[in-house]
Amino acid sequence: MSEVQLKDALDALKTSGVRITPQRHAILEFLISSDTHPTADEIYKALADDFPNMSVATVYNNLRVFRNAGLVKELTYGDSSSRFDFVTHDHYHIICDECGTIVDFHHPGLEEVEHLASHVTGFKVNSHRLEVYGTCPTCAARVADTK
Repeated sequence: MSEVQLKDALDALKTSGVRITPQRHAILEFLISSDTHPTADEIYKALADDFPNMSVATVYNNLRVFRNAGLVKELTYGDSSSRFDFVTHDHYHIICDECGTIVDFHHPGLEEVEHLASHVTGFKVNSHRLEVYGTCPTCAARVADTK
């Protein structure tokens, strides 16, 4: 986990008037160190031993605070549970159709798509989202093993 990312995130929250509670600190730290795009329930379970009085609702409320502050993106792909991604840089996601695993990837050329879309339609583009779907190596190996 990057201590710089954590410090910058905490500073951004303080600047916007958000009080830094131990729970908020722990949730942010977990998100920064996670590469799995966890659900609120997964975050809750991971921190439950350290914060026995914290509820899933507390996790959701803090994630909403982080999202509103621009620190976290809420990913609503496929399944019914939102997943959360600490915002580091523009990146995209490839999602396994079988198990729901989400993996980040970056492709700098996609910014050109925004410019083209704006030019062709006259829209002022605010953002874009790219999702690629497939079968992850683990699921592909499992399917191959059953044949």
